[in-house]
This record gives sequence, structure tokens and C-alpha cells, in this order.
Amino acid sequence: MFRNPTMGELVEITGSDPYLGDWRHRAFVPVPLGPDEPVLAGSTYRAVAAAGRALAALDATARRLPNPYLPRTPSLRREAQSTSALEGTYAPLEEVLTADADAPTSAQMTKILNYVSMAQLGFDWMGEGRPLTLGLIEDLQGRLMRATPLEGESGRLRQGQVVVGRRDVAGPEVTPVEASRFVPVPPGDQLRAGVTALLDWLGTDHHGRIDPVVVAGMVHYQFETLHPFRDGNGRLGRYLIVLTLMRTGLLSEPTLTVSPWFEARRTEYYDALLGVSTDGDWDSFLSFFARGLADAATATREQMLALVEVQGALRDRVRASSLRSARAPDLVDLAVANPSFTVRQVQRELGLSYGRANSLVGQLVDLGVLETVNPGSQPRRYSAPEVIRLLLRGGR
Repeated sequence: MFRNPTMGELVEITGSDPYLGDWRHRAFVPVPLGPDEPVLAGSTYRAVAAAGRALAALDATARRLPNPYLPRTPSLRREAQSTSALEGTYAPLEEVLTADADAPTSAQMTKILNYVSMAQLGFDWMGEGRPLTLGLIEDLQGRLMRATPLEGESGRLRQGQVVVGRRDVAGPEVTPVEASRFVPVPPGDQLRAGVTALLDWLGTDHHGRIDPVVVAGMVHYQFETLHPFRDGNGRLGRYLIVLTLMRTGLLSEPTLTVSPWFEARRTEYYDALLGVSTDGDWDSFLSFFARGLADAATATREQMLALVEVQGALRDRVRASSLRSARAPDLVDLAVANPSFTVRQVQRELGLSYGRANSLVGQLVDLGVLETVNPGSQPRRYSAPEVIRLLLRGGR
């Protein structure tokens, strides 16, 4: 399958299957990313340019918002749900939007909400102007796997061989490694060197030599090809797309939700990644990748603008009511930025007494602006149903 030797080398690996005995196979070690942009077709350059424009429009819209942090949590929850679904962990989007991060109700929800916690850790790191380091990447993966069966072997580069996918091969004598679709770098020095080289490359200023959209695509390909961890590579690799776009200056606020688009085209997505390794087909992958970023940026921007409209409509409803509270509009803003919340959260974020916060929430429930999520559960959680309906539009 690997017809372009300039993309990497096949190295021999061996192991033993508990049922089928010893095996011998090959793993793919990609070459480090180079200093120049791949030579691309005109149509790919146009797709890359269109993605750049769409991302610029998204970022300009976010910058104009009175509260640029408004869409962050809703976007993160939607991304968490979709990126996890790509890896086989599924929960309905409505449940993810309204879940209590401190008390996940299932193993699936734990994994999904771990993504939100991991993403916030990375955004805080970037907000401090710090470079992406191996230590950060390991911490992110460790956070992603917290309270899961693999927590004990997470938070560090993998120490064993992994395989990706499965080909349609017959016969009970075929070992998992021989039946796999792709075998990434073996553990050890080659893996560590590959990840270190990738982070060094990402830390280099490619301005004027490589388009920022192409930089993000190349980083994503290289990370997925190295597959540096025991689990979580897909989720972490797609998260790195947003971090890379922030580092290159295309995004100032991490509002982009990329995984729903890739999830809807998962076969094409995986084929495009593999095609770079086997044939050096950067054109197909970067064209696909740029199209995904453009569509995702446009969809995210449209939802962001719709969220602001809902915010305005809910504020108008409060103003037109008999409710006389200077803090009611602030509670509307909190409900828009947080798909679900508790009275304690209102107390903390609005600086109110518990009794005043509880009373204000009850008044907005009476107005139909808020409703109780899962009545009877403790602590009681609330959401703005119009916000939830908007966020579910186009989602699962």
C-alpha cells in the first residue's frame, strides 16, 4: 500500500498474540514535517483560501460580541459530543449540553465531559501565551482519560504498540495487527522523536511560507499518523486543530466546532488521512480538510449569531415583564453561555446571596425563560429551553 517512500519508512515490528502466537509485521514511521508547503493543485489552494476567509469571518464576529466568551461552553459541549462519537463513545447531544460536569451519569458521559475539562486546560495554557510542549500534550491526554479504565496508563506517551482500524480480511488465523488498517510508529525513541519534532515544527513561525490552514492540516495529519497515546488520539488530534489555528492567529477565541463535519464524513476523513501516508496525497487530504474548516466555521458563525438573537429576545421578554430586577438580564446572559446551571452557580457568578439567586431563578422559570432540567435530581439544574433548541439544531 505504501507507494511513496518520501512520506516515511516501514519498520519491522514483532509481538505475540495470546491465542495465535508470535507475529511479525511492519509499522509506518512518517518523516518529520518540512519547512515548505506541499505543492498543491489550484483547486486545493482555492479551498484553503476559502477556509481562511470563513475562519476570519468567524473570528471577526466573535470579536464583535459584547461577551466573546458567550459561545465557548455551548461550542465546547457540542464538540465534545461529536468528537467522542467519532471514536465510538455516544450520548445524545441534549444530555451532553445539560449534564452536570461534577457528576457524570455514565461512563460515556465521563469520557465526553473529560473532553470539556481537557479543552479548557489547553485554552487556559494558550491564553497565558505559553508554547505547546510535550508535557502539555501528555497532561491533556491524561485529563481526557481521567476516571476511565485506561487512566493508569495515560498522561504519557504510549509504551506499547497500537493499531488503527480493521481491514476486511477473513480467517481466524489473522492476528489483529495483521488485520489492522494502519500500524503507527512503534513505542520508544522513534515515537518520542517524532512527537518532539512535531511540536518543534509547530513552534516555528511559518508565516509567508505555509498558509495557516495548511499548517493546521499538516499538524493534524502528523499527530494522527504518529498516534502517540494508548487512547484518545483522535479526540486530542482534532482538538489540536483549534489550538493550532489559535497559535497561528486565525482564531482569537476557541469557538470553532470541527468534529460534527468530520463525523458526518468519517470514511472519507480516514481515507484522506491514510492517503497522505501511502501516496503522499496532500491534495486530497488538505482539500477535504479545508472544506471541513470552511463549512464548520460558517456553521459555527451562524449558530453564534443565532445565539445572540436568542439572548436579545430573552432579555426583551424579561424587560417587558413585571419583573423588576437589575440582575435579571445578567441571569439571561449566564443561561445563554451555560446550557445548564445550578442556583449555586448563579450565586457565585452574579455575586448574589443564595436566597436572592434562588428567587431570581424561580422568577425566570415563571416567565418561561428558564426550566428545570430533570426535575427531582439534586442539585437542581436549570436551562433556557430556547437556547437548548437552538443548539440542537443540526445536532444529534
